[in-house]
Amino acid sequence: MKIFIDTANIKEIKEAVALGLIDGVTTNPTLIAKENMVAEELLREICALFSGPVSAEVVSLEAEAMIREAEKLSRLAKNIVIKIPLVKEGLKAVRALSTEGIRTNVTLCFSVSQALLAAKAGADYISPFVGRIDDISYEGMDLIRQIKQVYSNYDFKTQIIVASVRNPLHVVEAARIGADIATVPFAVIEQLIKHPLTDLGVARFLEDYKKIPKK
Repeated sequence: MKIFIDTANIKEIKEAVALGLIDGVTTNPTLIAKENMVAEELLREICALFSGPVSAEVVSLEAEAMIREAEKLSRLAKNIVIKIPLVKEGLKAVRALSTEGIRTNVTLCFSVSQALLAAKAGADYISPFVGRIDDISYEGMDLIRQIKQVYSNYDFKTQIIVASVRNPLHVVEAARIGADIATVPFAVIEQLIKHPLTDLGVARFLEDYKKIPKK
C-alpha cells in the first residue's frame, strides 16, 4: 500500500520525504489556507520536493470552470493531480479531463454508488472520507471494503485513496483490505512509527551497553 501525506506544510513534507516512505501528497483548500502562501507558489514548491503525485483541488462549481481551473493547475508541474468534488458537475469535468490526459482525484466520496460513477467517469483516484463517516456513527472502513469489491468485480483502474484518516488503525485496516493508498496526516505517520515496547527495548539495551567493560 502506498502512503501519501495529507498536508500542505513544507516542513512536514520534507521530514516525511526524508523517511523515504512517502509516495505522494494530498492537499485541499483548508490545508493550503493554513500556510499563508499564494496557492500556486506553495504547490510548485511541494511538487519540486519529489516526483510523486501531488493533489491540488479546484474550487469552481461548474464543469467548464472546473476544467479551466484544472488545466491551469496541471501546468504548475508534471506531478499535479487535480482533485474534483464528487458532484454532478464534477463528474462531467472528470470525464472531460480524462480525455485530455489530466489525472484526477475525485474527493468527498461517501458512498459506493459515488465511487462507481467516479470510476466510470475515468477518475484516476477516488478518495472516500472514512473519518467523517465514523463521525456520524457509521463504519468508514466498511465503505472501503465495498468499493474494493466493486472495483475488483469490474477491473476498474481507479485507485482507492483512504482519506480523512484519524488514527493508525485506519491505516492498518486499509492495508488489510487492500486499498491502494492511505493519505495520512503527519501526526499519524509519527504514531505509526512509535511503539512503547520498542522505546522500552531501546532504553534497556542502552542501559545494558553501559555495563559492558571498556578498555
